[in-house]
Amino acid sequence: MKTRLAARDDDTSDHHVAIIGGGVAALTLALELRSARPGTRVLVVEPTPHPVPEITHTVGESTVEISAHYLRDRLGLADHLQNHQIRKMGLRMFFSQDDNTDISRRVEVGSSAFVPQTTYQIDRGRLENELHSRCLTAGVEFATGRVRAVALGDDATPHRVTIQRDGDDIERTARWVVDASGRNRLLPRELDLKRANGHHCNAAWLRIATEIDVGQWSDDPAWHARLTEGRREYSTNHLMGEGYWVWLIRLASGATSVGIVADPAFHPFDGFNTLDKAMVWLREHEPQCAAVLDENAGLIKDFRVMKQYSHTVEKVYDGQARWCLTGDAGVFLDPLYSSGLDLVAIGNGLVTDMITRELDGADVIARAAIGDSMFRSLTDMWCNIYRDQYVLMGSPTVMSVKVIWDIAFYWGFIGFLYSNDRFTQVADDPELVPYLQGLIDLSNRMQLFFREWAAVERDPAPARFVDLYVPLDFMPTLHHAMMGTSDAVREQFDANALLLRQIAGQVIDTVVADKASRFSDDDVMAQAQAWQRDGLLRELRTIFREQQEIDPISTGWVLCAAAAR
Repeated sequence: MKTRLAARDDDTSDHHVAIIGGGVAALTLALELRSARPGTRVLVVEPTPHPVPEITHTVGESTVEISAHYLRDRLGLADHLQNHQIRKMGLRMFFSQDDNTDISRRVEVGSSAFVPQTTYQIDRGRLENELHSRCLTAGVEFATGRVRAVALGDDATPHRVTIQRDGDDIERTARWVVDASGRNRLLPRELDLKRANGHHCNAAWLRIATEIDVGQWSDDPAWHARLTEGRREYSTNHLMGEGYWVWLIRLASGATSVGIVADPAFHPFDGFNTLDKAMVWLREHEPQCAAVLDENAGLIKDFRVMKQYSHTVEKVYDGQARWCLTGDAGVFLDPLYSSGLDLVAIGNGLVTDMITRELDGADVIARAAIGDSMFRSLTDMWCNIYRDQYVLMGSPTVMSVKVIWDIAFYWGFIGFLYSNDRFTQVADDPELVPYLQGLIDLSNRMQLFFREWAAVERDPAPARFVDLYVPLDFMPTLHHAMMGTSDAVREQFDANALLLRQIAGQVIDTVVADKASRFSDDDVMAQAQAWQRDGLLRELRTIFREQQEIDPISTGWVLCAAAAR
């Protein structure tokens, strides 16, 4: 129940909320605030005016289930997404094989058909222009310029935002200020909130004004027959090798985004940090991709790099000081699973809940602290999915299982809670916190297990095609549970949590049984014995064996992932 104070409608500030930044995080938050509380006076300070070019210099062209749900269902962009963006066919990975000159010979991980919940490939410029237009219609005010400073007020005085425009400074006041300035990170710099997170990868990417279709890279009929519907070009395609991956994302404007992401422990940044170097690097590691770019070199529109892109902060929300961070201004993890817009969706929901309650007279200091702790715990867990895991990209067997696990966990935990609007309710349900922590601990241990497994995996990957969805009965179960609101959220979440532990136990039990028989390899045997002594792993193996007797799940996929096709 809200603790009511005086409503803020008589606040004398110029605006209730000033949002710094004009990108997707800022524009979606402005729309959400106006939708949740139509009387809220929202100012967006954008560094450059809209409209922006469709082929724009922004990383993050792919949505997954949470961000797609946010844009489509919560912000009402279904018509735009359906008519002006591309329906995505999930992620798809191709692992290195020999010299990577024949994509049909590479181990492929992906879906054979579209999964039921629709996701999208996003032209960021096109999306931003649509969001900007809808913000104007919703009554959001815009100011163009660079924010030079934010002077935080106290409970009785508003914040003062100084904006530089055309050589002049103008000042606006607001009760709340939200930093959505992206990697500029204005408030984290001013308040000394910036923190490293131990994930040190680098990225370089370009846009090319042509449609690159990886499906044209092979004429092999058997390779083409793996898909029962859709086309590979509609997937977020990943070309994988030890310590790196390369993305190819088709965009609705007719362009394709191509990016290199690599761990410097395997691929130094100075080996691909210019366009010329990146092309040399691609010719060596991904020659089929390089050949398409070379053929269309005159259509390359831009090139950008980002060194050590991953970062976090020591705080994202302060209910007493009335400031928040959202998007890359606060936390950016890794582009591998396209989680950036997911964090925007979750974070914007928490910010909207907090600000609208406070403007309606509630004391949100404790609520902000709980939301801050939960969001940072969630992102710390999410970071462990990527940190020190790029070594797995050279092991198709381990990485295939990790991808299936990561998606299952995402659907069963994060996606389910989001679709049922539970993140904003954690402050009202303190019993949920230790429950969430148990699943966070499970995820963290599984990420370590994958790393331990990769270190002793000697066998070549036997599967040519790993179907992420159709042959694995637990994947549709978790996917469908995430797709709508549940009448019995806690009961369904309990079922999801048990199923995730069953899947984890199955992975562990299968790998331990396989490695415990390798008597001639001391390193493998030592690792197998360490797994057998691990109390949590023993518990998970027991859960798997017990549940298989009651409610069995698909077997035979862990070491061979799927039948070769």
